[in-house]
Amino acid sequence: MLIPTYNNDATLKSVIDRVLDYTTQVIIVNDGATDTTSQILESYTDLQQIHIENNRGKGNALRVGFDHAENLGYHFAISIDSDGQHFPEDIPVFVNALEQDEDKNVLFIGSRNMNQDGIPKKSSFGNTFSNFWFNVETGIKLEDTQSGFRLYPLKEIKKLTLYTTKFELEIEVIVKAAWSGVRVKNIPIQILYQEEERVSHFRPFKDFTRISILNTWLVIVTFLFIKPRDFFRKFKKKSIKRFFFEDFLGSQDPPKKKALSVALGVFVGVSPFWGFHTLIVITLAIFFKLNKTLSFTFSNVSLPPFIPFIVYCSLKIGQFFFGTDLNYTMEDMFGKLEVFKHLKIYIVGSLSLGVISAVTLGFLSYFLFLVFGKNYAK
Repeated sequence: MLIPTYNNDATLKSVIDRVLDYTTQVIIVNDGATDTTSQILESYTDLQQIHIENNRGKGNALRVGFDHAENLGYHFAISIDSDGQHFPEDIPVFVNALEQDEDKNVLFIGSRNMNQDGIPKKSSFGNTFSNFWFNVETGIKLEDTQSGFRLYPLKEIKKLTLYTTKFELEIEVIVKAAWSGVRVKNIPIQILYQEEERVSHFRPFKDFTRISILNTWLVIVTFLFIKPRDFFRKFKKKSIKRFFFEDFLGSQDPPKKKALSVALGVFVGVSPFWGFHTLIVITLAIFFKLNKTLSFTFSNVSLPPFIPFIVYCSLKIGQFFFGTDLNYTMEDMFGKLEVFKHLKIYIVGSLSLGVISAVTLGFLSYFLFLVFGKNYAK
């Protein structure tokens, strides 16, 4: 058990005593407490204790605890908050869940009932906010991503590069664990909010800002690296034929949804937003609840060999709409960079080409899905 604590002397002793009913393998990390925490811990000399001189944040306390636990030879650590909101009686819930898991490559988060009476609205909102961004960043839907009652696989956590030291570490660690292949799952636990005894050190403005900045960075990494990485890993494991029939035709999505996904990918791929195609297409696919794999695949119509053709066609279409005839070759366009002198024409032409291509391929793919999808289903 890992208990990080900071100025929770009103509840700390009760938490420790109840934890000891289930295990004596306890590590307490005193994160520079200025209350009577040190005096309380003097009566627990048989337990592993780490005393940090100055308060550095819950995230740092957890990371120090992880390192210490692994040095002691532990493979897993269950963390529990010292503010009294969690029930140590739920420790067997984590142990049983781990024992029943097949490969043990899992991180369990205790799922609290955030709708029960007594739960502060700010906590419920913060959890909903966190759940949404975790789903965007990992594709995993959880009921609770902020609970401090967790079971961590220490060897997998050690492989992660973690930067944060405050409350936001609890988000960073589960996102990066999921990215690395660790299954992140909820298990139901009890919760008790006693506002008269519970001391929260969460600073709404500062800590929420930190979490928002972290999520912004994680989302950028998700769209620019993680999503493309996962797609290509999946693609490499399959032959082109198998990918075509299983992912392209064999998706459980209806033909209309798959065709719209293709159309979105083509439109974004032809659009003039070079360098941001992956970010844009994945974001829109999530927003419109389309097939992300198909959208991303067809956004790659803008691969380098096709770029000159796309730009050339965009300029020609743009000239048509503006009623002009620039009359220069592709060599003039790229060698002399003439395209930059007519950006307005190019942008209008590019968006128009995107719409034309998206509608055309969208309809063609719709009929393809209707015909071949039925045959594949047979």
